[in-house]
Amino acid sequence: MARTEHGDDLPAKERILRAAEDLFAESGFDATPTSRIAERAGVPKGLVHYYFRRKSDLLSALIKRLPDEQIDATRVVVPGDIAESLRRLVSELDARLARSRMLSHLLWREADTHRAVRDALHDRFQQLVRQVRTVIIAAGDGALPVADVDSAAGLLALAVSYRHSVARHGGDDPPDLMERELNFIADALMARPAPG
Repeated sequence: MARTEHGDDLPAKERILRAAEDLFAESGFDATPTSRIAERAGVPKGLVHYYFRRKSDLLSALIKRLPDEQIDATRVVVPGDIAESLRRLVSELDARLARSRMLSHLLWREADTHRAVRDALHDRFQQLVRQVRTVIIAAGDGALPVADVDSAAGLLALAVSYRHSVARHGGDDPPDLMERELNFIADALMARPAPG
């Protein structure tokens, strides 16, 4: 058996997943045969099918490897400062993306042709909307109109999701923290008086 790129000391299942992630990112899911995954992982092809009955099961397992994007609001909220609270949230989300850039690249690309990936990314987007909403409410002391908070949360979640989906096309430079957008959202929320 050839020496693997992922280290012989890792369990076979982990080597298979790492090889699949690398190869899917390089060539795409459809263009990567399981025999190449087995070769890269340094395992017999039958072992790939033992752990992952269908090739699509590899993709499902990779989706589960995305880092948890659930961020404790108390870690980012600055009471009374929506812009700074959102800045901290976006910074934390960007840091998590940086730890899974290749996997994120792979999943955004495969979302067009694989429903399971598309559904998983949609669920993550909905979680992001809820998270932004929670941060805005906590930073605004709960005194903001619900409809405005919902609109702002949806807009910021869209902006962050878009940035993360195209981050794969950029260099290694850290993404801009969307200063103008964050300040615009915070200013718009604070400019409207709470309902009386």
